[in-house]
Parts: sequence; C-alpha cells; structure tokens
Amino acid sequence: MKVAIVHDYLKEYGGAERVVETLLEIWPDADIYTSVFLPEYAGPHRKRVEKWKVHTSCLQNIPLKAKLISMFRFVAPLVFRGFDLSDYDIVITSTAGTYTSPNFVKIGKKTKLICYCHTPPRYLYGYPVANDWTNSWWRRILLFLGRIPMYLLRKLDFKAAQLPDYFIANSKEVAGRIKKFYKRDSTVIYPPVEIPKAENSIKKENYYLIGGRVSRHKGHDIAIKAFTKLGLPLKVFGGTFASYGLDQFKKDAGSNIEFLGEVSEEEKWELMRHAKAFIFPSEKEDFGIIPVEAMATGTPVIALEQGGQLETVVAGKTGIFFEERTPESLINAVKKFEKMKFNSQDCITQAKKFSKSRFKREIAEYITK
Repeated sequence: MKVAIVHDYLKEYGGAERVVETLLEIWPDADIYTSVFLPEYAGPHRKRVEKWKVHTSCLQNIPLKAKLISMFRFVAPLVFRGFDLSDYDIVITSTAGTYTSPNFVKIGKKTKLICYCHTPPRYLYGYPVANDWTNSWWRRILLFLGRIPMYLLRKLDFKAAQLPDYFIANSKEVAGRIKKFYKRDSTVIYPPVEIPKAENSIKKENYYLIGGRVSRHKGHDIAIKAFTKLGLPLKVFGGTFASYGLDQFKKDAGSNIEFLGEVSEEEKWELMRHAKAFIFPSEKEDFGIIPVEAMATGTPVIALEQGGQLETVVAGKTGIFFEERTPESLINAVKKFEKMKFNSQDCITQAKKFSKSRFKREIAEYITK
C-alpha cells in the first residue's frame, strides 16, 4: 500500500507534527508533502525532523518564508493542487494551520483521501489564537479590513472540507466543530501521547508547573497573576509564539515565578514528575496533549473547565477543574487542590488511554478497514 502524508507546513514541532511523525512510524516508507519545510524551527526535535522524506512546494524557494507563512493561506489551494498524488493508494492530510487546503491535492480515482483534522482553523471561526488582534488600534483596523478575505477563506475552507472521503477528528470537541462548520461526520481518534517509563517512587517537590507554548490564549497570564497573588512557586517552561506577551508576563510575575524557557524532553519529564500539579488554563483547547503528558508522570492537573481537557482529566481523580478563566477562579481551585490527595497511579492509568501505541492501532485499523 502506497501512502502519502500531506501537512499544512512544517515549522514548529507541536502536537500536529507529532501526529505526522507517528504516522511515519506506522508507514515508514510514506512520503510527506508540505508547502514549506523549516526544520531549523523544530528546536530539540530538529535532527529527527530533518531525516523525514519531505517534498515541498514552490513556496520553499521564497525568501523570508518563515515570516510570510500566514500569507500563504491565500494561495494555499493553488499550492496544494500542484501536488499530483494520483499514484498513491492512501493520502492522509493533516490540517489546521492553513485551513483544510491540503485536501486540494490531486488524487487518482482509486485513491482514498482521509483528513486528520486537528481543528478547523481557530482564526477563521472566532476561537482564541496566540496573537491578540484587539490589543492595539492598528491590529483592530487590520482585523476590520480582514473581514472580506476571512469570508473568502471560510468559503475555500468549506469547499476543501467536502473533498475527503473520510474525516478523523482529534477529539470530541473538534468533531463538534467539524460538524458545525463543515457539515461532515467524523471519527474521533485521539492524538498520540508519549507515556514515559514509570518510576517506582516519585518525590513531589514544592512547586506547580505550567508549560507548552507561552501565549495569552493558553492562559499563562492568568496562571502567573494567580500564583503571584498566592505566593506559591510556579515554574513556566516552553517557547513563545513570536514573543507575544512574554515581556508583559514577566512584568506581572512575582519573585515566586520562575521562567525556564525551552527545555529538552528529558527536562520536561523531570519537571512534570516532581511538580505538585500541572496548571492548564487554555481556552477552548482542541485536545490538549500536555496535560495528558503530566498525568503520564503521575502528576494531577488543574484545568479550565472547557474544551478538550474535559475529555482527558477526570475531576476528583486525576485533577480538578476551575469554572471561570480568571485568576480568582484559579486561585480558588489551587486552594481546594491543596486540601486534596491524588493517587499518581490513577493519573498514569488515565494517560495510558491516549498512548502512542493506542493511536497506531486505531489509525492502522481505520485506514485499512
């Protein structure tokens, strides 16, 4: 069976790219097609990513392409139509960033086109994104002027979403969005989560942890303000999206907040293992891999009560929820958490439901059925 994997663009290494990598583990001879390939932005994953067999579009030759990726979405249909994948039996598209444009690839009459949708693009349908477009007058003007092109992009997005034979959603939350915006049914297959080797005895230390890409819609500002008021130790790890908000986050932070920057995979697991709890205030999250990773190390999660985390965190058993996306609501949740006890094994058992081996099995069974 000849398989091709088509991804929007390959720049940072996040949950979507992890799905691509795991698909390659299932079908190691598969070819990857993408608009732009920038492995130098993959951080500690760069060496692995550089080994992928990647076919790029004409956009790969454009100067300053890393800064112009957001503009590529306007020509994405033409770009992906330039890939002729008629000789493949299975084409799996991985979509989120440039809407469902990878579905525009040319395929043969017998080719099965399957879309693994991480989410309909958040910026097209009013979901929070990393960049706050309301925090300055010039961005508000651009937001207003962008109404017409955004309308056209939604039209293209809907058209592209009608092309796949089948849709796979990465969560029930996303399946609902696919039904709402694309009028398509989908099968939920949760993305792969690394489950580290369990340690016999894990000593918890006196700090809380928040991590992943540092941005406002992920709720870092709320966590920093809450823990500054609480006076409890909070460690913050992860890179930033073009430094959006980082300077302000540091200004808001008390001396009990420690910014660690990007960390290696080994450092991340160590931080998670020894944290009292992982904080996850992300707004309308599509799935949320990182709280599952925290549970995989035996660490409970304090999460905002919405989005994908409702499908992964078990209230009272592997963590607790807070209702409002405010520092005050998080403060109350932390105070409640301080009085509770959690079993690390319960957290690990829950995380295993989202393991990489489970993903491989479910995807392989779905594709070959």
